[in-house]
Formats: sequence, C-alpha cells, structure tokens
Amino acid sequence: MIARLHGEVADVEPGRLVVDVHGVGYEVWAPESVLADHPIGTQATLTIRMLVREDDISLYGFANPAQRHLFDLLRGVQGCGAKTSLALIGTLGEALVRDSILAHDNRTLIKAPGVGPKLAEKIVASLRDRMAEVVVSGGSGGSVTRGSTRQQSEDELTEALIALGYPRARIEPFLQEARDEASDVQSQIRIVLKRLAR
Repeated sequence: MIARLHGEVADVEPGRLVVDVHGVGYEVWAPESVLADHPIGTQATLTIRMLVREDDISLYGFANPAQRHLFDLLRGVQGCGAKTSLALIGTLGEALVRDSILAHDNRTLIKAPGVGPKLAEKIVASLRDRMAEVVVSGGSGGSVTRGSTRQQSEDELTEALIALGYPRARIEPFLQEARDEASDVQSQIRIVLKRLAR
C-alpha cells in the first residue's frame, strides 16, 4: 500500500494532480486546498490513502495524516463517497467540517457540492461522538491530559476547544454553562460549540 508520496508536481487538473516520483507519474485525487498549494513544478509531499476496487486503484492525497483521517471518517458514512468527502474537506476545510459536525451544524455542511440536507444529517449523526473523541484524545493536533478531578476536567474542556482553534476569550463565557449541563467532556464540547454557532 502507498502511504506517502514525495516528488515534483507534473500536472494539475480539476480534482487531481500528477506527482512525478523518479520518473513515475502518480495520479492523485486531492482536496482543492491541496491542489492550490501545489502548482506545476513544485515539490509535493502528500499523505496518501490508497483505495483498491475490483476494477480500479485510486490514490487520494492530503496535506497531513489528520486530514486523511477526517477523509476516512467521512467516507465511512453511508452515501458519503470519496469524491463527496474530498469536496467537504476542499470546500469547507478540515477545521470547519469538524466543528460543524461537533456543533450539529447541518447548514454549513450542505455548502459542499454533493451534500444535501439528508446526507448532512447522516454525517452529523454518524460522526459527532467519534469527532468529539478525536478532539478529546488530541487527534486534532492538540494535546489533552485526562484526569479525575474537577479541575483536570475543566482543563480538558478548555484545552480541547483551544485545540480546535478557538481563542480562550471566545469560549470562556460558555465553559461554566457547559460544565453545569453535562458531566462528560464530549458533551460539554458539543454544548459550547452549539453556543458559538448561534
């Protein structure tokens, strides 16, 4: 299986690029953000997801492993295939996709091509708990320390939201309310994100 490619970008077309690795051109499907960052002639280092079917082998390229992991999660939702998953990441960006799922914000998800209200609802229902687990475990790039005391729990909530990219000053007004309404951090994260989305 191919997990990573490094080489020169030989061609760029809508939805894909060709990476030349020692004279071999690999066709890689990628989000628009990745395509925009890699014009022809530049060096590209891409995290790859290789999908093998009976009649096709396709490579999907991402800026980093976290982006690939989000692609895998989205692709696991019934009706959300590889192209739709790429469209979500490319149109909204991985942070907004993740935040929208956590906040149950279907309206933002349907801005991506190929995502209607029913699919957006299915994505949120399927992934909201798993997305919260990723954030709490530090999978979004942050490092969150678990603990048993209330102070440690409060730190965990704050650190998880900061890992999502929210400034401390913006989330502070909603932290205590979330702690009062729920005891587990995943639920608290969702409560704060709902308040932020108002």
